[in-house]
Amino acid sequence: MKTDERNHGELTPRQIVEELDAYVVGQENAKRSVAIALRNRWRRRQLAPEIAEEITPKNIIMIGPTGVGKTEIARRLARLANAPFVKVEASKFTEVGYVGRDVDAIVRDLADVAVAAVREELMDEVEEKATSLAEERLLDILLPPPKLPETSPAAADTAATAAPEDTAALALNPSPVMEKRAEEEKRKHERAREVMRDKLARGELDDRIVEIEIEAKMSSSIEVFTGQGFEEMDMNLGEVFGQFLPKRTKTRKVTVAEARDILTDEEAAKLVDMDKAVNTGLDRMEQSGIVFIDELDKIVGPKTSVGPDISREGVQRDLLPIVEGCSVNTKYGMVRTDHILFIAAGAFHITKPSDLIPELQGRFPIRVELKSLTAFDFYEILTLPRNALVKQYRALLGAEGIELHYDDDALRKIAEIAQTLNEKLENIGARRLHTVMETLLEDVSFEAPELPGRRVTVDQAFVELKLSPLLADEDIARYIL
Repeated sequence: MKTDERNHGELTPRQIVEELDAYVVGQENAKRSVAIALRNRWRRRQLAPEIAEEITPKNIIMIGPTGVGKTEIARRLARLANAPFVKVEASKFTEVGYVGRDVDAIVRDLADVAVAAVREELMDEVEEKATSLAEERLLDILLPPPKLPETSPAAADTAATAAPEDTAALALNPSPVMEKRAEEEKRKHERAREVMRDKLARGELDDRIVEIEIEAKMSSSIEVFTGQGFEEMDMNLGEVFGQFLPKRTKTRKVTVAEARDILTDEEAAKLVDMDKAVNTGLDRMEQSGIVFIDELDKIVGPKTSVGPDISREGVQRDLLPIVEGCSVNTKYGMVRTDHILFIAAGAFHITKPSDLIPELQGRFPIRVELKSLTAFDFYEILTLPRNALVKQYRALLGAEGIELHYDDDALRKIAEIAQTLNEKLENIGARRLHTVMETLLEDVSFEAPELPGRRVTVDQAFVELKLSPLLADEDIARYIL
């Protein structure tokens, strides 16, 4: 279910942190910082337009190793606020003038996300009406309207030889026999249609194959060369040339259940006011958008005076106008970035945030450090979040009819092993738990359909049997990251 920012705008920072606690373990400082940033948006909306325009978001840099929750905090914050959100990797962009992705694409992607989200909301609002219209179209396919009874040869000859005023009279006053037959056919068709409607509502026709006509969409991805290099522009050619070219359709054979969904989407799309979707989406993007820039440390490096540094300082200088606030041209028109919240993240093992160019440093006034995870943190990650791994595996194997049970001691042992592997090998944070759990339950997952017992208990002995050899042989451990 979607969360409307306007309904959750009055959440206090403490309540926002509590919501984030349901998915992210620890990292209280980072949670407090993003909670304050989200609350400040609500505060800004309470102010007069003159002062509100002058208040810009206080962008955040999260510093910490991989797998400690940086991306998850930003993503969950955006979902909580129902704010347009995109995640980008700084290393994917190159300096203006070089072949590569332009940083303006960040804003264009955010605009697409915002408009698409509003369009989905508007489609949900008209879903009931769209479903009704789709049902009528489907009934027309299942039970085509009857053809009107043809006139007799004698009546046709009479109409052909009659004077114009007599022909008009015949059209206005058809013969009683023809009129009666037409009425009978109409009533018969209406009764059959109601019977068919009842069967359709009960799902009795869901497996029947029908032919439907749908609009054939044109490929819309075009790569063009502009003054700022190559850029992918998602242009809807159907909209551009729609007034000149006839719409193309294609016939598909689908089940009635599939046809209902396809036709409902088509009818909903016709009912949605796209101008409203674009205007609302762009406004929400400009006032509530969140951009998460990952791997910021990858575009930070030592100063060099030899040759152009197109992958580091050049990218920083291109990011600067967007973070500071500027207007970017999108397919929907010009959009402003002044009030978009930027959250950057990086490990900063070799470099540090102070190595950023001074202008960019000034646009990220808040810096929070995320701590490495301990065995206790791993234990809580396994058990506390709503999407905890143990719950996921229990649900997956439950689909096979197997009841998976974990002893508390086993979970603590898994947490200890994950921490040990992170210390001996590369520290990949909570992602280590994914590989450890997959290795632990590999045999159970493979043999699940043939297991004679329907209950599997993961105790400490089971964990040590499956995972202890990995700790004894470092070379083997490297194969599970």
